[in-house]
Amino acid sequence: MQNVFSALWCMALLCLQNSAAQSIVIEDFSYNDAVPARWRILDPGNRSALPLPDTVQRDDDYVEVVTMDGEKVLRVYTRDETVQVGRVVGEDGFDWDTRSHPVLSWRWRADRLPEGAQETISTLNDTGGAFYVSFDCGDWLRRLCIIKYTYSSTLPVGTTASYGKLRVLVVSSAQDGMEKWVTIERNVREDYKALFGREAPARPLFIMVWGDTDNTHGVSDVYFDAIAIAAQT
Repeated sequence: MQNVFSALWCMALLCLQNSAAQSIVIEDFSYNDAVPARWRILDPGNRSALPLPDTVQRDDDYVEVVTMDGEKVLRVYTRDETVQVGRVVGEDGFDWDTRSHPVLSWRWRADRLPEGAQETISTLNDTGGAFYVSFDCGDWLRRLCIIKYTYSSTLPVGTTASYGKLRVLVVSSAQDGMEKWVTIERNVREDYKALFGREAPARPLFIMVWGDTDNTHGVSDVYFDAIAIAAQT
């Protein structure tokens, strides 16, 4: 009987080890300083990435690492502005092959979102909290094919919108409440195929977190944490 229990324990331990090996934490924001040093200021237009300055705080828009309920998280705040920071695939130990690790997950919490914002109307197209995954489209124009996962002020989960090569997918909504942590898990390869009609490239170019209130002249205050990639379960 002891041998049976030992075998079962070893099998359970092996399953846990395999599960852990399948998941890779990209970011838990465990920085000593307020500036998340591995993140960059991105210009998708010319594909440039600049280090963050010593401070990225301004009165109307900023990102900073803060402590909430004993955990380090990233706060993204904007008032009538747009603010975003990103991590480049291939830098600072961040590698991502979507063929082996297609599942992207993160936690976020919206304490404020721009009132009346609506991703499907260009003049109201603000998103207090968004998570971008950007790929090379592979065409001669060197365009980016971008999935924009959003925390919408007004639209229900599952709503989509298209702006050129940018595809919007609402994955959280103020309709379902705010001021609470929500965990999102998406199969990026499946989403890419559904939104673009073809298979996703193996490796994204970068990820980006975003706050946007310049169309509605509103305010957003959103927190991000626990960004990870994983194999298909």
